[in-house]
Amino acid sequence: MQILQIDDGALEYTRIGHGEPVVCVHGAFVADTFRPLGSVPGLADRFALVLYHRRGYAGSGPAPAGLSIERQAADCKALMDRLEIGPAHVVGHSYGGAIALQLALDHPDAVRTLALLEPALMVGESGRAYRASLEDGIAAYEAEGATTVVDRFLEARWPGYRPRLEEALPGAFDRAVLDAATSFAVELPALMEWTLTEGQAGTIRHPTLSVLGGDSLNLVARFGEVHRWLQATLPNAEGVVVDGAKHFMLVEDPVGTGAGLAEFWHRHALGADHA
Repeated sequence: MQILQIDDGALEYTRIGHGEPVVCVHGAFVADTFRPLGSVPGLADRFALVLYHRRGYAGSGPAPAGLSIERQAADCKALMDRLEIGPAHVVGHSYGGAIALQLALDHPDAVRTLALLEPALMVGESGRAYRASLEDGIAAYEAEGATTVVDRFLEARWPGYRPRLEEALPGAFDRAVLDAATSFAVELPALMEWTLTEGQAGTIRHPTLSVLGGDSLNLVARFGEVHRWLQATLPNAEGVVVDGAKHFMLVEDPVGTGAGLAEFWHRHALGADHA
């Protein structure tokens, strides 16, 4: 990976493949969830995946206190500007989905399409419970330490995850523990301060794909509610379900997830008219 200086920080990034640019915004805890997409047959032959580590993850610079979702969207835009990318297909997983949405709000001309993989949104009936779970997680991190609480968060979203995660991304759990201060002390508080209203969402007119893991519905009701809310609220949103997958679908089933993404990107290729 390479290091790119942006403003007062540094972001570690890499590019995989050739073709239309796809900017991948990872979620909290595991920073390399998009890496398995690079080995999906045919995907890297048609799209140039830009993977980067957000501040506070892996080899990127530290995450400052008060790092907001808006600032993270600005980081993504700065990366795109430095790499002369844009408009691009932007895909965000979990926490990265919130950042992708903010990027579309703040810099609509930088975004060709949005793909949101179970984004971290507090909407509907599940919103209050989600906020409470984040507050509990922060308190548990302070009381019990990173190893226990990171394992608890990942297990809740992908039961029995550890062998599969380590096979696909060796060392990913240990890296998540090292990066846990960013996740719990900086990012989760920032997420609780961030809002996306129905009015704001209604202004996002980019072609948008909401991606849901088929087995996520049985784990966390919020994922299904957010999936439905996005399709009902964003003007040009559609949905796809990755059968048999859960929240970490990029790692669990990169082929199935990649196929859904590639089909969407093909239909909304650069130069084509927006829906």
